Amino acid sequence: MGTVIDAANKEANGSVPTNKNVTVVFVLGGPGSGKGTQCANIVQHFGYTHLSAGDLLRAEIKSGSENGTMIQNMIKEGKIVPSEVTIKLLQQAMQESGNDKFLIDGFPRNEENRAAFESVTGIVPEFVLFFDCSAEEMENRLLNRNQGREDDNIETIRKRFKVYMESSLPVIEYYDSKGKVRKIDAAKPIEEVFEAVKAVFTPSIDKVAA
Repeated sequence: MGTVIDAANKEANGSVPTNKNVTVVFVLGGPGSGKGTQCANIVQHFGYTHLSAGDLLRAEIKSGSENGTMIQNMIKEGKIVPSEVTIKLLQQAMQESGNDKFLIDGFPRNEENRAAFESVTGIVPEFVLFFDCSAEEMENRLLNRNQGREDDNIETIRKRFKVYMESSLPVIEYYDSKGKVRKIDAAKPIEEVFEAVKAVFTPSIDKVAA
């Protein structure tokens, strides 16, 4: 692919040229739904690149760049990082990866994120992988998972879950109305969950081979 030309275009208009041939799958699921483990499995089996919006923001802050300092200040002040900032980081990571298949994890977090992603990148996700898990199951997992993590007490977990559901539900409903949601029962054991995930990803591979 013409990376030099792409880089020149990027400099010229400040955004990454849209690549219509890119496959994007949004991965959504509340805290403790096990989506991180499943993303690692998908990367291994299906050759996707896993991009976590949260990790990209943290890495940008760590880099000490001007952008990173701005992000850090916004988070400190309890403000939400603008969609455009996160999308730019995602676009950059997509371009640098050299791959054309991406799992975008933990984004869009809300309806505004979703609309901005499609209008900025011109990319419509192939589908949305939604790890559905009850609040009780997530609570148990998070409490058992890290005894030492201070944000994993019951009150905080419930708050995180409530915020997650309130902001993400409209996104899931929107894509559901377009027939793009692939719901996975995340309460099952890891191996069973991955069998269900594989079934979702395999048809698209068959189509390519056909």
